[in-house]
Amino acid sequence: MTKRIVVMISGGGTNLQALIDAIADEKIQNTEIGAVVSNKKSAYGLTRAQNANIATLYFPAKPYNQANKSREVYDADLAEQVKGFAPDLIVLAGWMRILTSAFLDHFPNQVINLHPALPGQFAGINAIERAFEAYELGEITHSGCMVHYVIPEVDAGPVILDVIVPFATNDTMDRFSQRLHDAEHQLIVKATQIALKNLD
Repeated sequence: MTKRIVVMISGGGTNLQALIDAIADEKIQNTEIGAVVSNKKSAYGLTRAQNANIATLYFPAKPYNQANKSREVYDADLAEQVKGFAPDLIVLAGWMRILTSAFLDHFPNQVINLHPALPGQFAGINAIERAFEAYELGEITHSGCMVHYVIPEVDAGPVILDVIVPFATNDTMDRFSQRLHDAEHQLIVKATQIALKNLD
């Protein structure tokens, strides 16, 4: 039986592309991406989805903010929209909003997130920049990325898989970022495979 994924993004969608390619190449088997959801209209990931004939949903927070509606109201409405795609698994691949219980309670153990840092390190935004700063201060010799189940506490849910990305001598932010993103593209495919198997 074919499993259905909804991928949620806020940006360029390179990790989304890794999933699209892995499904096309049957590295991830018996799976389809039912929809790509973005809170940003300009997210290039929406174009990637359209190019692959995948349904898209643009669901901005701005109207909620302007009406002084809470994050929970937005999340509850977003959950209703996502439910319409009947996902078995929801993959946050660069989704740059914290999801509250108003969303997560609709999808127990079905939401996973890619985060560009190792478990217990650099939770939240700008993780790559913060890790590089720590490296330059001599505080760490490596960083990495992980995929974890999503809970209301940011970047703190049970880890599915992680990978270490070492810093190189005389490393630059750009070179390190590229290596980290390359690692992410492989990690998100492997972790999605595991999360799908965990549904059985």
